[in-house]
Amino acid sequence: MTPPGPVRLTSFSHGAGCACKLSPGDLRTVLGLVRGLDPPSDPDLIVGFETADDAAVYRLRDDLALVVTTDFFTPIVDDAFDWGRIAATNALSDVYAMGGTPLLALNLVAWPREGLPFELLARVLEGGADVARAAGCLVAGGHSIDDAEPKYGLAVVGTVHPGRVLTNAGARPGDALVLTKPIGLGAIATALKRGEADGALVAAAVELMTTLNASARDAALEVGAHAATDVTGFGLLGHLREMCVGSQVGAVVDAAAVPVIGGVRDLVAAGMVAGGTRRNHTFVAPDVDFGSLPEAEQLLLADAQTSGGLLLAVAPERAGDAVNELNRRGTPSAAVIGHAIEARPGRIVVR
Repeated sequence: MTPPGPVRLTSFSHGAGCACKLSPGDLRTVLGLVRGLDPPSDPDLIVGFETADDAAVYRLRDDLALVVTTDFFTPIVDDAFDWGRIAATNALSDVYAMGGTPLLALNLVAWPREGLPFELLARVLEGGADVARAAGCLVAGGHSIDDAEPKYGLAVVGTVHPGRVLTNAGARPGDALVLTKPIGLGAIATALKRGEADGALVAAAVELMTTLNASARDAALEVGAHAATDVTGFGLLGHLREMCVGSQVGAVVDAAAVPVIGGVRDLVAAGMVAGGTRRNHTFVAPDVDFGSLPEAEQLLLADAQTSGGLLLAVAPERAGDAVNELNRRGTPSAAVIGHAIEARPGRIVVR
């Protein structure tokens, strides 16, 4: 039965956006139970699941490879059109993180047919199509199911030159770590779900979450980035840890250099911390030396992002070029936040 009055989509979700993902620890448990899930041996599979990268990449010929990914999640905002835009931007980001260009997408829909009007679903799909169109990506169909909790996203196919693939496994000791968007989106989403979010702050978050990472990809390729990943549900530290493990390096993070959306620290201090963020913190804590960093700042570095920026590993002599190139391409919050080091793979020191 359709609820009377204005519909708050976030009230239908148990966790907002990418904070609804299974935690890295949960995934580790599941994968440990699966039998026969050995890495494929096909030599044309350039990127598989071994390093927990953002997408799979399969070589078709010497000058062409496919990038294949999927992403979907529960409502992160109450406006249906904006939710569609955010979910589509987030799904396309995986292709950009691999250095690729989105080509074709399919809608993924779960919808409570007796609980929410189909007019809202139409707006969700319109939002997704709007972003895909801006990215030059075709939406050519999809799949839907009846579900008590609404969910939306895309399965995306892109293309990339096999010699220009960006992965999360190429960072080298000494590389500068560059973050292209500020963090704090998880705290804002949590405040919105609890009815405690300032309208201007939500608008700023929507603007960030609907900004395609195409320009960040272009800048990464321009400066010859050694590695890249997008920062989403596992938080900055979670995705940095994956990069470090994949690259067999450690990292030092300058907490004061990490760009944070204005007003977010007040939200975290007020307890606006997603369950996914706490699970992220628990998972990375054994590998992170936080020193004297207060717990609120630790949680912020683990904040579960939705449609966040790219994290790049760049040769130290190109770090300034990378930030300048990102700024020139409309990414004003880009910053060098640390560097890779020789250490136990996945080890992170926060200063």
